[in-house]
Amino acid sequence: MARRKALADLGETDLLERLGESKEELFNLRFQLVTGQLENHSRISRVKKEVARLLTELRAREIDAAEHAAAAEEEAG
Repeated sequence: MARRKALADLGETDLLERLGESKEELFNLRFQLVTGQLENHSRISRVKKEVARLLTELRAREIDAAEHAAAAEEEAG
C-alpha cells in the first residue's frame, strides 16, 4: 500500500503506470466478485483506495504545475 510520501517520490509516468495497473486489478476483482471466484472481498476496497491515492497525487501535481505557470506568467507580464 502506497502512502502519500512514497507516491510523491515517484515520477509522473510511474504514477500513471501504477494507476493503470490498479484499475486493471480492480476490474479483475470486480469480475471475480460477480462470478463468485473472489476469496478476499476486502481487497476491492484496498485497491479502490489505492486508485484514489494515485488520482489525488496526480491532481495535486496538476494544481501545483498550474500555480507555478500562473506565477511565472504574472512575473513576466
